[in-house]
Amino acid sequence: MLKVLLSALLAVCALGVLRLVYLVSTRGQTRRGPRRSAPCRTLVVLGSGGHTAEMLALLAGMKLNNYQPRVYVAAEGDDMSVKKAEAFESRQNREADIRRIPRARKVLQSYVTSVFSTLFSLAYSFPLVCGVWPDLVLCNGPGTCIPLCAVAFLLKFTGLRNVRLVYVESICRVKALSLSGKLLYYLADHLVVQWPELQQKYPRSSYLGRIL
Repeated sequence: MLKVLLSALLAVCALGVLRLVYLVSTRGQTRRGPRRSAPCRTLVVLGSGGHTAEMLALLAGMKLNNYQPRVYVAAEGDDMSVKKAEAFESRQNREADIRRIPRARKVLQSYVTSVFSTLFSLAYSFPLVCGVWPDLVLCNGPGTCIPLCAVAFLLKFTGLRNVRLVYVESICRVKALSLSGKLLYYLADHLVVQWPELQQKYPRSSYLGRIL
């Protein structure tokens, strides 16, 4: 009986590895299919500092009618990002749908302790992402995006939801990806950088010009 259980476990692990390899190797590839008949449910991750300004500038250049409902996620205590998102949606004659999760990593927090805070944030992210059930997760650098993207990727890995992960690196990253960018380099469907030199260093990324 034990041998049967071990064999089954090994088979499941092998299938999991194959599934992971397939998802990583096919990231960014456009799959042709029927034209969407409904708008793309979009989860937008906000971040303190210039992250939110860049994200809203990115959204301003998109056909927003094709990306709704839009649900914003901000870290607890990031009231400035919330106000900016509310003002942005107000200009679109819409009320902003904003959710909050605990910070995955605070500024200057050690990487050791950030492991525990990230796990705590991850616990909040599961019901949030599953409740929104997004088609697209759009983020640009804050550590808050890591637990959200982890849950979204898990949905894709298990085949429950074909979530597209799009990560746009901050403009301040000229020579190297941020920690968030490095973590998502192989998992995001599209990783966009704002400097051509950065794209040359990380060939799996895309350079589409600058947002700001």
